[in-house]
Amino acid sequence: MDQPSLTWREARNTLLVNLLVWGVLCAVGAAGVYSDVLRQGGTRSYGRVLLNWDLNHALMLTLSVSLYLIFRRWPALTASARAIARSYGLVLFIFVPLQMFYLAVLDAARADQPLDLAHVWQLFITPHGFDVFLEFAWTTGTFTAVAAACIWRGSQARDRAWQQALTDNLNLNLELERQRMLALRAQLEPHFIFNALNAISALVRTSDGDLALNGINRLSDLLRYALTASSRDWVTVGEELAFVGDYLALQRLRYKARLQVAMDVGDVQGGDCPPLLLQPLIENALRHDLDCHEGQSDIRITVQRDGGQLHISISNPVTAGATPNPGLGLGLANTRARLQLAYRGAASLHSAARDGRFEVEIRMPFHAQE
Repeated sequence: MDQPSLTWREARNTLLVNLLVWGVLCAVGAAGVYSDVLRQGGTRSYGRVLLNWDLNHALMLTLSVSLYLIFRRWPALTASARAIARSYGLVLFIFVPLQMFYLAVLDAARADQPLDLAHVWQLFITPHGFDVFLEFAWTTGTFTAVAAACIWRGSQARDRAWQQALTDNLNLNLELERQRMLALRAQLEPHFIFNALNAISALVRTSDGDLALNGINRLSDLLRYALTASSRDWVTVGEELAFVGDYLALQRLRYKARLQVAMDVGDVQGGDCPPLLLQPLIENALRHDLDCHEGQSDIRITVQRDGGQLHISISNPVTAGATPNPGLGLGLANTRARLQLAYRGAASLHSAARDGRFEVEIRMPFHAQE
């Protein structure tokens, strides 16, 4: 994952933070030395001691700022344990001698004598062992702190980028599902209108004007609900069942006594339901039964609540010897797809022929998911 480019504001903040951190460290260290001076009866002021600490660690401050900017610019230098070890070795090899030479220059300057490069060189090549260890420790601590800060910052940036990618991917999936749902609705509504008009045309052919007019009025109510509900994600189970009742009433005008309906509905009116969910299943029952023979038939609809689940069953007889009606295959497929999109796997649709009837069974949450 690409590292975001270093901005001027970040470089400025890096310098300010390092100045603050090293200022505090030098102030604390100078306070300890000044305490020793006072115990030994010395006359040096705290300001002079602090100045010496600041001068001694000025190059260390430059190292910490430079390391941070370098690691931010080239994150590969801290991308693995091997890369960190190489970077650490290079810093020790270059910086510790440079720091020792810098301290030798300061020591020579503090001797109140003209700066003698030979004297500086002599101080550099014959350092006190403790001074070397001390600068090694300071360099190691500085490197460790800066590397840890850069690794942590890089990890936070990757986490934010990962979370953003997940959010973008989720939003994309939601938008795709919304488009699929809209496509299913767009496919369902003309199909429903076509079937309802077929029922009206059948009434017209009977030359029964009053019956046809009654059918047109019912169709008007059905279309009004279909157009209104199709713009909503959810309707109540009560609204959906009322629509199913009106649709079956229209079909009774067409099939007359041949169509018998038995509905067993519990206390489910306040539940949630995708709009126009049941009409394709009712249409399937009519298309594959009554449209295939001239005898009577019955549709049984059961809607009951089972705890937090809504159980819906729609069945019709399987008439022996009836001429098969292939249909368009939209009812079950569309309903199953809509349930999957609406409930994300929390709903199911099963269909099977048993005991001389074809039954479609839906189980879904009683209330819509957030």
